[in-house]
Amino acid sequence: MTAVRLTAESVLSPVERHLSDLLAEQLKMKSGVSVSASEKRSWERSLPALARDLLEAGLGQVEMLVEYKLPLTSRRVDVVLAGVDRRTGGDAFVVVELKQWSHVEVWDEDPSRVLVHNMSGRPKLHPALQAKGYTEYIDGFLTELADHPDALHAVAYLHNASKADVIDLYDAVEDEKTLLFTQSTRGAFVDYLKDRFAPVPGRAVADRFLNSEVRPSKQLLAHAAKEIREREQFVLLDKQRLAYELVMHEVNRARRSDRKTVVVITGGPGSGKSVIALSLLGELSRRKVPVLHATGSRSFTQTMRQHVAKGSTRTKAMFRYFNDFMEFERNSLEVLICDEAHRIRNVSATRWTPARLRTGRPQVDELIDAARVPVFLLDAQQNVRPGEMGTLEQIREHAEAKGLTVEHVSLDDQYRCGGSRVYEEWVLRLLGLHEEPIRPWQGDEDFDVSLADSPYELEAILRDRSEKGHSARMTAGFCWPWSKPVEDPISGEHSLVPDVVIGDWARPWNVNGDRSVGDAPPSALWATEPGGLGQVGCVYTAQGFEYDWNGVILGPDLVYRNGRMVTRRSESRDPDLRPSKATDEQADRLIRNTYKVLLTRGMVGTVICSVDEETQEFLAGLLR
Repeated sequence: MTAVRLTAESVLSPVERHLSDLLAEQLKMKSGVSVSASEKRSWERSLPALARDLLEAGLGQVEMLVEYKLPLTSRRVDVVLAGVDRRTGGDAFVVVELKQWSHVEVWDEDPSRVLVHNMSGRPKLHPALQAKGYTEYIDGFLTELADHPDALHAVAYLHNASKADVIDLYDAVEDEKTLLFTQSTRGAFVDYLKDRFAPVPGRAVADRFLNSEVRPSKQLLAHAAKEIREREQFVLLDKQRLAYELVMHEVNRARRSDRKTVVVITGGPGSGKSVIALSLLGELSRRKVPVLHATGSRSFTQTMRQHVAKGSTRTKAMFRYFNDFMEFERNSLEVLICDEAHRIRNVSATRWTPARLRTGRPQVDELIDAARVPVFLLDAQQNVRPGEMGTLEQIREHAEAKGLTVEHVSLDDQYRCGGSRVYEEWVLRLLGLHEEPIRPWQGDEDFDVSLADSPYELEAILRDRSEKGHSARMTAGFCWPWSKPVEDPISGEHSLVPDVVIGDWARPWNVNGDRSVGDAPPSALWATEPGGLGQVGCVYTAQGFEYDWNGVILGPDLVYRNGRMVTRRSESRDPDLRPSKATDEQADRLIRNTYKVLLTRGMVGTVICSVDEETQEFLAGLLR
């Protein structure tokens, strides 16, 4: 894991350059993070204050892990103190959330958020809750802490504030493992540090913490069944928590004042959108608030019904499709959670829709009208079909046309992909979805990217990872035919046709139906059920899901020519990209978005292989 390692002695020792410049340089080297001037000023003001307290406590050699990056996310913690427990001699850690605020009060409408005097913008998350969220998240990932539940504590330290000026904040401090200190209680903070740590070096403790094995992420579907009943299965961090609290606040306000508000939550792959959705669904259903969950993805909805509902007819009914709301009465729901909202279609009606319902009414209007608080969770760069229109701008336009307020939360700093912002941006540049040109992959200690020489090698790598206990799947662009299963004339059993043929390597697409075929699971469960690794997944079955290791075959519809990646719609077998359904410009964007989805399904690593020789050579240069 990434952090800048310091001690109180090193922070306060004279150096030729400013502390902030040294930290900024190390962060740039370790994780490619560029630091703003305001963040540098924050370090200059806060870190010496903490270091002086450690020295006064006689703990000058306790390790300060500055800007510690949480596993599998790009979110950073101000400081984690690592040292020896004074009482037990074991490892001891304290997460420290540093705030320069001098006057803060709890927001009357929501005690989990605070108002900071002389600071504009939205209410902030309560610093003690922020610190507590970090400890819960770290406890859920580091195996080093698995058998030591009391090793990790947290404090929020408002080193410029007097207790009287933040007195309201103490009401939210609920347990002994999360405390709040201020400048006027600095003596108590020093005593706390003395009581927590022994006055010995913390180097070895910090080594164990930073080198701890990271357990696989609590994947959405593995714990979704419990999530509907026990929200503690998922820890919401920072903006995830703010998004959750914003929705709950708007629900309460809608009930009190008959007010309707649209909430849009945007974020890249794995930024926690679906975790927020299930957290909201669980809490609102426990409160008996009329709520439904909806998506435009058949695979995603079917998986929710299978893993969350667990056979409960009532619970299954909570998971619907976007086109189920054509006849819903206005505001008949309190909350409608629209997950994967980038899959919203222009209209719900199809050729099978009764004539009386073919009104041309936009699907987004149906969803907005259905609930007092419609919630949209989306990533606009995951539109992969013609007719999909789910973007922040489009939703805002339709909401404001109805005279409604739109609240927007961006999860712009929380990614899956091992928490690698570097990989996310590298993919966007590779696909021409970023204004900057593609550059060679520089590596990231939290995420692995490699090039397979052939589909044989790609599959072998994934099977090796699978045998070692990791989840793994392979996907490809829609560039091969998709045959129906064939029936054996003697046994009557069905088998999949190996349609994806590359040289002498051939594998079938995932099942295109609701029933398994041999060991291959149904289409909707390909990403989550055993047996899925034997088939090649397409974007429609992979979208919305995640697995540890991700293999992606670039088909002939995306190749490198004349210095850039270009699309060739003629090589696509996707019926939705036929000229009658999409223009050349639309097809180009949709093919690039398709590969963006495919390339960002992995949490630990991605293996890439292209069927095109020139493209393969180009990728080899990037991934050398």
